Amino acid sequence: MAQDPSSLNEFRASIDEIDNEIHLLINRRAKIAQLIGQVKKDHDGNLNDSCLYYKPDRESQVLARRMQENLGPLADKEIARIFRELMSSCLALESPLSVGYLGPEGTFTEIAALKHFGGAVATKALNSIDEVFKEVEAGTVDFGVVPVENSTEGIVSITFECFLNTKLQICGEVETRIHQNLLVSANTEFESIRSVYSHQQSLAQCRNWINCNLPNAKVISVSSNAEAARIVANAGRSDYGAIGSSRAGEVYDLKVKAEKIEDKTNNTTRFIVLGEKNTDPSGRDKTSIIASLENKPGALYELLSPFKEAGIDMTKLESRPSHSELWSYRFFIDFIGHKNEPDIKRFLEVIREQTLDLKILGSYPRAVI
Repeated sequence: MAQDPSSLNEFRASIDEIDNEIHLLINRRAKIAQLIGQVKKDHDGNLNDSCLYYKPDRESQVLARRMQENLGPLADKEIARIFRELMSSCLALESPLSVGYLGPEGTFTEIAALKHFGGAVATKALNSIDEVFKEVEAGTVDFGVVPVENSTEGIVSITFECFLNTKLQICGEVETRIHQNLLVSANTEFESIRSVYSHQQSLAQCRNWINCNLPNAKVISVSSNAEAARIVANAGRSDYGAIGSSRAGEVYDLKVKAEKIEDKTNNTTRFIVLGEKNTDPSGRDKTSIIASLENKPGALYELLSPFKEAGIDMTKLESRPSHSELWSYRFFIDFIGHKNEPDIKRFLEVIREQTLDLKILGSYPRAVI
């Protein structure tokens, strides 16, 4: 049925009126954010900028509440993304944040950093995961974002190794669905591809697709999927392809020849946010620890029993070689709760008695969007 043009005009006029109201309210919120920033600076001028202005617990609470109170028709996560960008812009008025991430530009880690901090944050692409740790430790950037595990391929070992020798805290996490794409130059035909570049994890996530669709192509592992896209773009060859994000294709002017080629449709990577500050409880938190155990029978059982006795929900248990003694291990554990909560404090004291060494990597809000 054809719409009455007069009705369409009325709807558009209503939208214009609402947009005007939204615009005024956004600027009103921004002005209040500026005032909050000034109050914080006057009251706590001895603190560094990231401690003064960025509150991961507060932001998590705001986003969770917006999703909880959403009545539609926009989906909960769409509402959260809108408010994420609004908070990012307002925070930039208080004090701009700088965030280092595993680069180059176009990696999934960059996507995760922008998802967590919003588009108003100043990002810095770094060459390796350990360099992200070093830059945050040196104060060159306020925060860092690095991958920690993938639902298909498991942990990112270097991230765990870096935690053994740092005082940095985990102050947030990001979960991002990973959609891999075959990226090529404009003049490349599918059947001409003879070399495929990507990060080893991305290649592993698309192993079956590559075997079925490009069985004769040489698979070449490089430092990141964005670096793979850069190589293909600079080579200008019709027999090269890269596997990576659509964002990498945009950055390096490549076209998507095949999309969503990951073998598992629920392929998700978890990223962590690194900082120097402890994060206050948000009401929906997670804690990460490293436990070193004596190499004796029943040691792991003694470590895990208190979780059941205290009713603590463990969400991750991963073992890694300790490098101090043959066949001895450190255990990386995530569980629900915040280290400042009384029950969790008592629980951690019990765990400490069961270990040779216990390192608390941080308590932080669980991923919201």
